[in-house]
Amino acid sequence: MKAAGYSREGTARDVLTVGEIDTPEPGPGQVRVRVRVRVSAVNPTDTKTRDGTTSRPFDGVRIPHQDGVGEIDAVGEGVDPSRIGQRVWTWLASPGGDGGAALAEWGTCAQYTVLPAEQATVLPDGAPDDLGACLGVPAMTAYHCLFADGPVTGRTVLVTGGAGAVGHYGIQLARWAGATVVTTVSGPEKAELARAAGAHHVVNYRDGDPGAAILDAAGPVDRIVEVSLAHNLAQDLAVLRNGGAVVSYAATPQDPSIPVRALMGANAVLRFALLYTVPRPVLADAAHGLGVAAAHGALTPLPVTRFGIDDVVAAHEAVEAGTTGKVVVDL
Repeated sequence: MKAAGYSREGTARDVLTVGEIDTPEPGPGQVRVRVRVRVSAVNPTDTKTRDGTTSRPFDGVRIPHQDGVGEIDAVGEGVDPSRIGQRVWTWLASPGGDGGAALAEWGTCAQYTVLPAEQATVLPDGAPDDLGACLGVPAMTAYHCLFADGPVTGRTVLVTGGAGAVGHYGIQLARWAGATVVTTVSGPEKAELARAAGAHHVVNYRDGDPGAAILDAAGPVDRIVEVSLAHNLAQDLAVLRNGGAVVSYAATPQDPSIPVRALMGANAVLRFALLYTVPRPVLADAAHGLGVAAAHGALTPLPVTRFGIDDVVAAHEAVEAGTTGKVVVDL
């Protein structure tokens, strides 16, 4: 089969190659499935793993990418054979995702991948492939950040960076769950993306006083899905309702200074989320919840930029350049 891979860390142009390798098999007793991949999605975490920013040791060749969509075409011992033929989306397929050494190098940037059965979630009828390719890292991160501190029905949610991938699904999931949603963006084009995702209120954080604009638009907020805690913590505290929660899912080179007294005075919850270390039952709940939301038509694909597998280097470089939406590789 055809696959992209790398045997050492480095820049995309220096280490990524495309070639023919043996098609994997779901081994006996591993409760795995083999998926014929149609679309593989590239996330920033994939490029950071490849270049060593978030290094994860491996031997041999690593096939990158956590997320993808395709059909199950083979199952291992212990998996119901009726799963063969199911259209599925994958999550945490590549290293760091399944916690096991055997087959740990198999991501989705190949014509076939193997992974634990629970990490191949049925894609609802009518949901497009491009949506399935988006439901791994970004949508699961948004789901966990949004609901880790309980339901948001009737509450006000702030999603910072609403035009980003996690922001897009944070907006859509919060709206689907019955929250009032306010989001921040950097300009008019991204404001349109956030409105299209379903945000009730959109604030340009480069224009005037964004904290005051958030309060004017929506009043105090109960929960914040935060993309840049180091830059936004003071603003978050200014708009957070007493007892509210701020959930940070991204790191910056400079760690924030934590204003302990101000957080105490706000009775605030300050939570951090890294998808790879979230407990497995919580991840399974998120995958189930996303399936329900997708089945109800609550989720839409991100704007997609497509590459063929032979152009996987350009796909990684597009993600590193900050391409808006989702970069995917067609298999």
